[in-house]
Amino acid sequence: MVQFSSSNRSQKLTRANSVRNSLTSNGRHNVEALPLDILTTAAILFVVSTGLMIILGVMKLINFAHGAFLTTGGYIAYLVGAAGLNPWLAVPAAAILGLLAGLVIERTIIRPLYHRPLDAILATWGLGIVIGQVFALTFGRGVQFAPSPILGTIDVFGSEYSGYRLAMLAIAIVLAVALSALLSFTRFGLNARAVIANEPLARGLGIDSANVRSITFGLGAGLACAAGALITPLLSVDPNMGLPWLVNSFMLVMISGVSFPSLLVASLLLGGSQVLVSTYISPILGGMTIVVLAALILRLKPKGFSRA
Repeated sequence: MVQFSSSNRSQKLTRANSVRNSLTSNGRHNVEALPLDILTTAAILFVVSTGLMIILGVMKLINFAHGAFLTTGGYIAYLVGAAGLNPWLAVPAAAILGLLAGLVIERTIIRPLYHRPLDAILATWGLGIVIGQVFALTFGRGVQFAPSPILGTIDVFGSEYSGYRLAMLAIAIVLAVALSALLSFTRFGLNARAVIANEPLARGLGIDSANVRSITFGLGAGLACAAGALITPLLSVDPNMGLPWLVNSFMLVMISGVSFPSLLVASLLLGGSQVLVSTYISPILGGMTIVVLAALILRLKPKGFSRA
């Protein structure tokens, strides 16, 4: 078993439980920071959900291994920190590892099951379980922590706020612009949009849809691993870290459809609601807010925010 930390486990569990109760950063009663909490929470949710949305949009596949990829990125952040390296190195390292792993997984596990969609979904679920068990055997079931790339706070309109959470807001904006440009102005994006619109017709026009699917799964896995590396300094990592994030990401993608603007709106609406409930009612209820609101939205508007 790999063990880099000598801190008391009970202290780690206490800290992990406290940070997982809410995504707010500055305490329950800091009203001045509430708008920033809402914006940064929405940014975090957007970053975490993009990989799942891309795979679902192009491949029509719900990747239930998404949470395991997030956990993978979290452990990469932990290992980079334990090795004394620059914490920012964890993000590209996680992205590259996720991309390569995604390409291999798509070709060996997912591709043979394209004509059996339910089996493909179950395969991703089983893969997630296997990855989680590998981490449990390697690192144990206790929580681990990764150092933050940005320490301290920044004065924002007279309120001290976490510099790293503000960086997450900037990262989400850059990610949204980069992915929109990728899908709008590159040959891969053109091919991907053709596959989304009508895959048989796209194949008839000479587009290699199998290659598009492979790259898409690799890209989605890479984004998920990078997201896991980014969020771990805010929380912690353990073998089950990705599960609650998988649930929230799934609900966000279900109501937003295959649209980055819709995902941004959904992240802001549901993330903001989570922050408000956590701040004014209960952090425990706040953790349930996204699932409950998403279920209500889908009940009233089955297509969610999608125009499709």
